[in-house]
Amino acid sequence: MPVADTSQLVSGVAERYAASLFDLASESGSVDAVQADLDGFQAMIDDSADFKRLVESPVFSADDQFTAISAICEKAGVSGLVANFLKVVAKNRRLFALPGMIRAFRLIAARNRGEVSADVTSAHALSDAQVIELKEALKGVTGKDVAVNLTVDPSLLGGLIVKVGSRQIDTSLRTKLSTLKLSLKEVG
Repeated sequence: MPVADTSQLVSGVAERYAASLFDLASESGSVDAVQADLDGFQAMIDDSADFKRLVESPVFSADDQFTAISAICEKAGVSGLVANFLKVVAKNRRLFALPGMIRAFRLIAARNRGEVSADVTSAHALSDAQVIELKEALKGVTGKDVAVNLTVDPSLLGGLIVKVGSRQIDTSLRTKLSTLKLSLKEVG
């Protein structure tokens, strides 16, 4: 399965690592479990400024990152393929690319299931019913099942930003207010 068409969305490093992890997960029949573990790990990164700093900062040595990731995996109950993957990433000083690796894995897994992947950013957490309705609406537009990757960004104030492939739909209140502000400046 070629991975080249995701290279526009994620870095080459992230793509290569994600493709390797996907191949291993596919061979062991654990793609869904690996994706769930990666999603949980991404949630931990998003929820902790200290953890985010560990992942993004070049100040920490490979040994420090390896030790920290090992401890976090043990504490969070992440084991097997994902734990080994995260330890290799830390040992190779590629932790900074981990969010891109997770995004790339999602894209590869969705494409393998015949789905289209959509990144959805909302101002507030969406209910299960809203997620189902959004998936149905996106399925109507794309003609395929849609795997939705949800992110919450309160700075949007309201509305959604939906990215499917190279298309983006921005209905956020922040963007609408910015557009209104620009048009008022032009009038005045």
